[in-house]
Amino acid sequence: MTARAAPTRGRPAHGVTGRSLTSRLALLAPAWIGVAFVVLPLLALLVRADWPHIGTHLAAPVVGESLRLSALTTSLTMVVVWTLGTPLAWILARSDHPLTAWGRALITVPLVLPPVVGGVALLMTWGRRGVLGGWLETTFGITLPFTTAAVVMAEIFVAMPFYVISVEGAMRGLDRRFDEIAATLGAGPVRTFRTVVVPMVLPGIAAGSALAWARALGEFGATITFAGSFPGRTQTAPLGVYASLERDPQAAIALSLVMLLVSVVVLGALRSRWLR
Repeated sequence: MTARAAPTRGRPAHGVTGRSLTSRLALLAPAWIGVAFVVLPLLALLVRADWPHIGTHLAAPVVGESLRLSALTTSLTMVVVWTLGTPLAWILARSDHPLTAWGRALITVPLVLPPVVGGVALLMTWGRRGVLGGWLETTFGITLPFTTAAVVMAEIFVAMPFYVISVEGAMRGLDRRFDEIAATLGAGPVRTFRTVVVPMVLPGIAAGSALAWARALGEFGATITFAGSFPGRTQTAPLGVYASLERDPQAAIALSLVMLLVSVVVLGALRSRWLR
């Protein structure tokens, strides 16, 4: 009997190697094109910036005013988002009502809604002829559109879903037995929420806060539609970039670099949650 040759355990045949290399290239080529499509515009900002005079451009009035206004409005936005969004996330995480899914869907609509449509919706609600805005003006003399308050409202509208979805995900992962143990110790729902739930989901709250704040900082469409672009009053950093692009492009680039740096810092802070 002729013994069979043992299977070769060395390198694969040249044909297999060639097919494997071709397959890799077929995947790598579009992947790197995709990376270049995203990264090249960011590199173009760095290349086109007037680095020797970057300090002068950052000292332009539009840069300072818009950054200060963005810092103020996003801070106020986050206070409201924390106050309203944290209990909302808890209710969504613990509710078993059939309508909860619809409520979650409504909360997340601004994630996919064009921002300018959100601005129109806010205007139709809080404008002088809006559903509630007309009543506010005639009853209390309060006019919201084209004010700093309108900027905060626009930012809340677009940022709240990012916070709620992130925090709800963290809260849904909590064992319900913690609620039962707290109840047996005499803690009511509010105390359980404040002393048990919130401390245990602080990482999720921090991540949701970073996402919501970054989204509020970059808001443009809803803001310009509902609040306009008035320097020192409603012209936030994104609107400042747009306004400076024609009359002072280097100031627009400098402000864009500041916002790019902020985005990188936020992404770096969230690296342990999403980048691994």
